Amino acid sequence: MPVSYSVVVSDDRANEIRRLARKNDLREEEVLRQLVDIGLADLDESVRI
Repeated sequence: MPVSYSVVVSDDRANEIRRLARKNDLREEEVLRQLVDIGLADLDESVRI
């Protein structure tokens, strides 16, 4: 079951997220979801080492 989270970012970070969304024709929410997935995968890899 999906869970919603709220996140607060700086204006600069928000601009980066908007830029990535426009560049990849995605919604900002999808960019955030992908960034979280990448970060968690990276964390998983570093814990295994």
